[in-house]
Amino acid sequence: MTELLLKLVEVSIWSGIAAVGFGILFNIPKSTILSVFALGFLAGIIKFTLIHFGVSIILATFVGVLFIGCIGMPIAHKIHHPPVVFCIPPCIPMIPGYFAYETILAIMNFLIIEQDETKKAALITDMVSNGFTMVFILISIAIGISLPLLILRKNTVKKIEK
Repeated sequence: MTELLLKLVEVSIWSGIAAVGFGILFNIPKSTILSVFALGFLAGIIKFTLIHFGVSIILATFVGVLFIGCIGMPIAHKIHHPPVVFCIPPCIPMIPGYFAYETILAIMNFLIIEQDETKKAALITDMVSNGFTMVFILISIAIGISLPLLILRKNTVKKIEK
């Protein structure tokens, strides 16, 4: 149990560090770095805990990103910075790079390297499985981050002064 908890904390710390790294890359204000780290860390804890308990990676990513959106909005209003500063950098480490890599690798093996028909069938299965997983994770990130930003914003476009 302790080993599992340490593993979850470790990957969550790396998620927070990655969130801060992307935040610095996007030139976020220095006063928001700790908040971005905390959001990335907490989203990582949520995602990897749900995955450990058997929830699909798609739903786990959605819940983690939804958490970022729901918590990032009040933090943004309290600290007086745009919500994008708090919501986008913690989401970037959740982008499914592994599934994209495996999809491209299967496509390349299918088209260029493999000649055996049975292995080609397995590569097609890998392409479709990893490709759809990647696409659905990206869709869950888009929906999970945009819903809170649309629902929780304080002003509508019509109320913004010109």
